[in-house]
Amino acid sequence: MHNKKNLVVKTNQLNQALQTLSLAEVRIIQLAIVDARETATGLSTDKPLRIDATRYAEVFETTRQNGYKRMKEAEETLFNRRFTYLDDNGKPIKSRWLQQVQYHDGEGAIEIVFTLAVVEGISRINGLEQFFTSYLLEQTTQFDSVYSVRLYELLTQWRTAKKTPCFDIGVFRDQMGLGINEYKAMCDFKKRVLDLATDEINKKSDLKVKYENVKRGRKIVGFIFTVHEKPKAKTDVVSKKRDSSTADMFTVDGLNDKQLGRIARNPAFMAEYNHLVSPTSPAGQSQQGWEFEMVNRLKKDPAQFDKRPIREYLEY
Repeated sequence: MHNKKNLVVKTNQLNQALQTLSLAEVRIIQLAIVDARETATGLSTDKPLRIDATRYAEVFETTRQNGYKRMKEAEETLFNRRFTYLDDNGKPIKSRWLQQVQYHDGEGAIEIVFTLAVVEGISRINGLEQFFTSYLLEQTTQFDSVYSVRLYELLTQWRTAKKTPCFDIGVFRDQMGLGINEYKAMCDFKKRVLDLATDEINKKSDLKVKYENVKRGRKIVGFIFTVHEKPKAKTDVVSKKRDSSTADMFTVDGLNDKQLGRIARNPAFMAEYNHLVSPTSPAGQSQQGWEFEMVNRLKKDPAQFDKRPIREYLEY
């Protein structure tokens, strides 16, 4: 069973859309889908969805400053991005991803409104996910290449079948976001796009994939992929491998230091436990001091934080 947290769900039709997005743009769209789902805000064509640079930084494990920079760069281009999808009759339809975008300078946040085609293509339906491409956001956060994200999105819908049909090279190049003159030579395409993406998926995700060439004569005209899920590690096996050097990763009900830091920054947590520190102490003087002190206390004596279950503070 997949944890519903950070689950991204798209219709397969939208997932196969022909598009050219940067890694930062893909990540903003991923966050928008997840946040709309998890906050019960939903996606609409008239209500902006806000994404903060802090949120971007936490999910993709970068600095807030870098998250701010990437989001600002994406804002300047994402509004003009287009994609093509096929209607029920197989006829191509062109659409934009966004109908409205605004960057709040000084607040480190971006507000976006999806187009009708995107809103209709992204679903929060529970129980019918076999008709959709569903994947955990965490599976792609470690990818360094946008090609890895796109290939993962295309292949994950075939994890049950374990094998894809032939991906026609022309359509496949478009789906990977390549321009007409990019990596035209097959050796360059494989080195810079295909092999790079498959290697990263195999190293950093829950899938193990490989491809075979489909040829017409000597010419490669497409690729067929095999897709397998990696065996899931058993909890008892993992627990036996924990030692003193990794002990702090598994404290306080299985929460790691990054999650404890997020808890300490929760305004509700701060309001309920600010009596634990003196206003004149380092923890009472700065956000960093407070977070450092609270993480240490949570690890050493979690019993004193009993106003509500600790995990509830992760959601805000």
